[in-house]
Amino acid sequence: MSKKFNIIVDGVAHEVEVEELGGSFAPVAPVAAAAPAAAPKAAPAPAPKAAPAAPKAAAGAGDLTAPLQGTILSVDVNAGDSVKAGQTVVVIEAMKMENEIVAPADGVVKAIYVKKGDNVSAGDLLVAFN
Repeated sequence: MSKKFNIIVDGVAHEVEVEELGGSFAPVAPVAAAAPAAAPKAAPAPAPKAAPAAPKAAAGAGDLTAPLQGTILSVDVNAGDSVKAGQTVVVIEAMKMENEIVAPADGVVKAIYVKKGDNVSAGDLLVAFN
């Protein structure tokens, strides 16, 4: 019997199928590590990585950042709107689940940094409040 799963790696969704194998498992005794025959060779220097993307904006106190990586399904407020603590501001889909991201406190929306369909990483600034 096989099961299908969706896995998100670096913001890209992959569908995988895993087959469950029958049978029992016997405990295996740990194997002692053998002494190295020769001194290990030095690893080649890694190729320089591309500089990470600059953050969209720096979050201030009370601003709303993404708690997880995912795709923006909806932005439920507009700039200038008054919000109450606990009010849904943004909905992020992560692993086929909708996550409501709520206002941390009462306030007024100063700026919105995302739109429907955007991919966000954990820590990205979503909404700024006054």
